[in-house]
Amino acid sequence: MTMNKNNRQTMSLEALQLVAARFKVLSDPMRLRILQVLETGETSVSALSEAVESTQPNVSKHLKLMQEAGMLSRRQEGNTVYYSISDPTVFELCDVVCSSLAERFAAHASVFSTGAVHAVRGRRR
Repeated sequence: MTMNKNNRQTMSLEALQLVAARFKVLSDPMRLRILQVLETGETSVSALSEAVESTQPNVSKHLKLMQEAGMLSRRQEGNTVYYSISDPTVFELCDVVCSSLAERFAAHASVFSTGAVHAVRGRRR
């Protein structure tokens, strides 16, 4: 890795591919819904399926992908399988993205504040 002009490390192609794979796992709304449920603690596959209003096979497919990515842990007790968060940094990443979106939406909303609307109406006359 080398440093760029902002004193950040420039990553190799292999490292960038790993980062992209991580983002890809987080790019599906159903997987984000599953993470929201698991944020409260370990949950069975059947409870997760009910909570996200999806079929058990569909939820299991997403859980397996997230487990293979190292985000989730799996535990089996009899016939019941439980999942939990094994990498809590996924929530830090989600917080960064959500904060950025909130700031962006707030900036857009301020354009439509009462003062801005009056200013636009005044120009039309």
